[in-house]
Amino acid sequence: MCRYGDASNLRAFRNITLALIEEYSPNIDKKTEDEDIALRLLFEPLSDDVDELYIVSAYATPTMLSWYMKNLDKRTHCPIKISLMVGMIPYDGVSVSVHEGFIQLLHDSKPPEISKLECSYIYDNPAVHSNVYIWAKDGIPISAFMGSANFVQGSFVGHHRQEVISECDPAEAMRYYEELTGRSIYANHAEVEEYVLIHPTHPVLDRENALREDIGQTEHLYKSVKLSLLARNGEPGRRSGLNWGQRPNRNPNEAYIHLPRRIAKSGFFPLEERHFTAITDDRHQLILRIEQQNDKAITTPARNSDLGEYFRNRLGLANGEYVSRDALDHYGRTDVTFIKLDEETYYMDFSV
Repeated sequence: MCRYGDASNLRAFRNITLALIEEYSPNIDKKTEDEDIALRLLFEPLSDDVDELYIVSAYATPTMLSWYMKNLDKRTHCPIKISLMVGMIPYDGVSVSVHEGFIQLLHDSKPPEISKLECSYIYDNPAVHSNVYIWAKDGIPISAFMGSANFVQGSFVGHHRQEVISECDPAEAMRYYEELTGRSIYANHAEVEEYVLIHPTHPVLDRENALREDIGQTEHLYKSVKLSLLARNGEPGRRSGLNWGQRPNRNPNEAYIHLPRRIAKSGFFPLEERHFTAITDDRHQLILRIEQQNDKAITTPARNSDLGEYFRNRLGLANGEYVSRDALDHYGRTDVTFIKLDEETYYMDFSV
């Protein structure tokens, strides 16, 4: 049995992964192709009463982590610890939006299904292209998988990619993970920027994750939509939109942005309840998703109140205060613009 205590054994484990993918991907049968990999890797193992998930992934996104935590709702027997290690950082760094998205998730309050959340980056060569998922109970590995599926929504949500995953020895996989920790650094470590290259998400973004002053000259290069914050009567909804929470026994900050059906069907936003990042004009980040019947609402999936708190803060209103037409007019705007930077990253402009 192979042990992963040195560089040659690390290479051996990586080569096994690549060999499996090369051997099985061309001839993968339809049953495997249509299999719900998310169910097999991320949810079914919970029935073994595990309480820890360790992930080594070549590439990972905060939108996938957010999606997973949201979908753990009522699936766990007990709170679980999630430790995510991102492997290809020495090769191509990490973008500002991805890094800050992870930091936000680490900082935010966690759902009751999560006992602890960790995210770390491999910072030293060789970069790690492996994808390994290890389930454990009280530190003892119970089951493990390896294969082609990166910890990104494209691998797990909507069957947009053909992936191959194979079970592997959990003890071996855990030794592999532990070996890698020696050259990793936590994403929220005070000195992470001295070890990891954090680069702009997009040519129109600067290091602070805000659009450059010449965005007006480059905006035409990207698709954009303008969404009204008003109902059909020209007023904010009394119990919808930014005032969704203005109902008995609800958090009064709960809010959503109405999404017209024609825009929902246009492909501008990701559907299937996939999460995406909105970088705001005032240097904040929101993780959003499209939901409700007919995909009519943009919400903050972690807490529906986050979106309402954000807009009330911009409008100069108190938390939970009713959003009136007068408040929007006084601010100077009754709509919000989304600019699509890539498939999971948008710029949200509410500036005046």
